[in-house]
Amino acid sequence: MARSNQVVNPAAENALDRMKFEVASELGIADRIRSGGWNTMTSADCGRVGGHMVRKMIESYESGMTSGTSSASQTGGTMTQNSNINS
Repeated sequence: MARSNQVVNPAAENALDRMKFEVASELGIADRIRSGGWNTMTSADCGRVGGHMVRKMIESYESGMTSGTSSASQTGGTMTQNSNINS
């Protein structure tokens, strides 16, 4: 299956861009992005940013699950019920 760069939820595109820059700031590469843009970044740096973004999204989702709600159920996603597989 071919990859697509299309955002699943177009309304989330700005939030993802803000998150990308926030992660780049945490990694200390935001100044290079400001001066040269994303096109000048190495693939390793872009991979680091993407990896940290995924990690943050998973942490956010998991913390929502432990509080009894999930971001998927709050935003109309595909998860229809929350269940604890450990009980």
